[in-house]
Amino acid sequence: MLPRRFFTVVAVTLWASVAHAHEFWISPEAYVTQKDAKVQAQLRVGEKFGGASYAFNPNRFERFDLVTAERTQPVTGRLGDTPALNMSVADEGLVTIVHETSDNLLTYKGLEKFTKFAKHKDFEWAVQSHVDRGLPTERFTERYRRYAKSLVAVGHGQGADQEVGLKTEIVALNNPYTDPAGTFRVKVLMDGAPRADAQIELFDKAPDGEVKITLHRTDAQGVGSFEVLSGHEYLVDAVALLPLEEGDPATTPAWLSIWASLTFMVP
Repeated sequence: MLPRRFFTVVAVTLWASVAHAHEFWISPEAYVTQKDAKVQAQLRVGEKFGGASYAFNPNRFERFDLVTAERTQPVTGRLGDTPALNMSVADEGLVTIVHETSDNLLTYKGLEKFTKFAKHKDFEWAVQSHVDRGLPTERFTERYRRYAKSLVAVGHGQGADQEVGLKTEIVALNNPYTDPAGTFRVKVLMDGAPRADAQIELFDKAPDGEVKITLHRTDAQGVGSFEVLSGHEYLVDAVALLPLEEGDPATTPAWLSIWASLTFMVP
């Protein structure tokens, strides 16, 4: 019989591989809860706003917090807890769940998969840059990290999303639980500065489960806008790709991808 540690290694490896291939987001069990009720949420990886959930595991994240206007509360749990978040919140209002994964590595066997990824996420320039930098075109690596946020309403749900100091993040400029449905605005940041002309991928899940995917762009102030409908759940995704210059290109990562996501629901 294979040891338990073997299965743990395999599971982490598969999680890392799938996590890069698709989106990573926070999926609350309920976006609106009563005061003093527990806030519960899954961590999910998948595509088209559907995917597998992952248990609480401190080895996989650098930060996991609940942020309100009054305080930042670290998420606690036991290894293997599902859902990964299952905590009471002391404050009434808008709560931002924040999750930052640890680093993961992906090895590309050739340029084909990298080219597909670059085209999908609006980095077609990176393929020629890769060649121009004299990097290997077979068996090269990329380092990546995920920065996820989710908005939930506790009690009256009043309040505003805020910058929480992530390397990259999406800040909601509307409160989906108190503002009327219609135009919704978000700001995409990197190192606290607006990302101008950045691609935003929007996943819109209707009450019947149908998912519509549209692409949007930020303006010079890093702000993007789109229409939202009552009863719909949303995942906003923005990815940045950065070249890594240090070290031997044959043995160290050539690229760093950083992924920002935001989920919310319009009641």
